[in-house]
Amino acid sequence: MSAIGKKILIVEDAISVGLSYQSWLRKDGLEAVHVTTGTQALEHLVKGEYQVVLLDLQLPDISGMDVMEAIRKQKIPVTVVVVTSTGSINTAVDVMRAGAYDYVVKPAAQERLITTTRNAIEHQVLHTVVTEIAKPYQKSNLNGFIGSSLPMIAVYRMIEAVGRSSANVFITGESGTGKEVCAQAIHKSSARNQKPFVALNCAAIPKDLMESEIFGHLKGAFTGATSNREGAVSAANGGTLFLDEICEMDMNLQSKLLRFLQTEQIQKVGSDKLEKVDVRILCATNRHPQTEVEEGRFREDLFYRLHVVPIQLPPLRDRDEDVVEIATALLTQISEEEGKAFKAYSDEAKVSLSQHGWPGNVRELQNVVRNAVILNDGEIIEAEMLSIGGAGVSGRPKPRSESSTVTGDQRVLEVELGRAYSDIEREVVEATIAHCKGSIPRAAEVLKMSPSTIYRKRESWS
Repeated sequence: MSAIGKKILIVEDAISVGLSYQSWLRKDGLEAVHVTTGTQALEHLVKGEYQVVLLDLQLPDISGMDVMEAIRKQKIPVTVVVVTSTGSINTAVDVMRAGAYDYVVKPAAQERLITTTRNAIEHQVLHTVVTEIAKPYQKSNLNGFIGSSLPMIAVYRMIEAVGRSSANVFITGESGTGKEVCAQAIHKSSARNQKPFVALNCAAIPKDLMESEIFGHLKGAFTGATSNREGAVSAANGGTLFLDEICEMDMNLQSKLLRFLQTEQIQKVGSDKLEKVDVRILCATNRHPQTEVEEGRFREDLFYRLHVVPIQLPPLRDRDEDVVEIATALLTQISEEEGKAFKAYSDEAKVSLSQHGWPGNVRELQNVVRNAVILNDGEIIEAEMLSIGGAGVSGRPKPRSESSTVTGDQRVLEVELGRAYSDIEREVVEATIAHCKGSIPRAAEVLKMSPSTIYRKRESWS
């Protein structure tokens, strides 16, 4: 693992204030260096000796925002905490957009400054570890997947592991998370990759035709069977059969699928002959399969036959750092398809993409990008071209209008029914911030929101 800095850099032109910060941090066991200008700060930072920089915005030579821009362009591995007397919400949003981890308003309390610095150190260490783990997957397209966030690295490793086996795999995840892409990746990583991959959506085929689609039928087996038909299992012989939305399968057909898994033999509709077939089964659902079993809609014995290796695909809202990368790949693809010249997103557009909650996951992102490309012209996608709406700024689905309880470490917040969602949201957000001792980045992690989204919401509430 590459080395990371251990020091804290304080950038503060008021010498007495900077020395106070330095004294506080040193008493807490942290090594801190104090400089008074932005130029000095950059000279220190390029050496790579620092984990965290406490940065004032108003400096005598260049602004703190310029320092952050230089950190971004030079890809200096340091976490920025802005400490400034400018306490407006707009400033907070601006610095978070520029890449700051947190924001402290002067005069900074000693405990608040130390706690924020400790949190920033933890963030930098975690970021460094994740970056090292992600290196083999960065800028790669693993059999259709894009992105190297930590949740996806776990998926990639599972795909590589199960690809070498012959075990059945049960893929779960919300709609639009790429369950079929995952199944294809497993097939391509397996020894069966030269044989067919056949996908069948159990929710898209009428119940009375499903058995024929899976196992095939003989001519005259039922009304409309005008010729012999090979089923999906036979078509996938030697390869992989992917059964999407398997929890939609009729209980009677589930028993026949179980029998096939036990015997590796099929019987076509209208035939009394058994045929041997060698197929690996991958299946997927956007439901909770264990719940389906408990409520009697899915056979328990079939579940355990299929659920040998489970893979849970993360929703796009948990893959924050992947969103812009996926959107960029989609922009290139869709612009070419539509004959447009778009090449990139503006900074504001990237912020909009990153802050949206994407309840429809990658499928929703694809629709938003296609809509922007079709309805506009140019080389840069601006924020106003993106039709991200309906669900609010964060795009996160609202909770159901039932009794609800928000729990934290030794804390319970009771939510009263019959109130407006906006009021409930405000109460939950503010309570979470208080529970995180005023740290908005910490609260954002708990709430699965962007810190700048929280700042915007607080501005609208003031």
